[in-house]
Amino acid sequence: MIRGFDDQEPTVAESAYVDPAATVIGNVTIEADATILPGAVIRGDGGGEVVLREAANVQDNVTIHADAPGERVLLEEHAAVGHNAIVHNATVGAHSLVGMGATVLDGATLDPYSVVAANSLVTEGTTVASETLVAGTPAEPIREGLDRDGDFFETAAHYTERVEGLTRSK
Repeated sequence: MIRGFDDQEPTVAESAYVDPAATVIGNVTIEADATILPGAVIRGDGGGEVVLREAANVQDNVTIHADAPGERVLLEEHAAVGHNAIVHNATVGAHSLVGMGATVLDGATLDPYSVVAANSLVTEGTTVASETLVAGTPAEPIREGLDRDGDFFETAAHYTERVEGLTRSK
């Protein structure tokens, strides 16, 4: 379901895939080849803005919310947010991965090529450095020097390829 909130209507690129069982509300921009899977809820309301750059991936049952004037969620190019994760007023850098069930809170920034482990909590205002894996509650670095060509950073591309079959199915 794609619908407006107040005077804000979502903008969805023609090549993006938004599953019919996903919900996109308000000031949301979804760029080319982005993928939004079933059960995801993406809300840019109350003056907030959500931007999913090219080939960003939002998996099943993810909640993304920007809820006040000047607040924003940004998923940069090829960023991926895993099943059941939450991203609230935060930035997920290019090629980064938010693991399943993880939470990324207000003002947090994941630099490009960073990873948040499953079920971890990235607290308000935290910055996760590039090529770093963080885990725990609160999330702390457990591994640095990740290989940018590693599997972590191929997640969004994998889902972009996978949904091609969905868009052709009737």
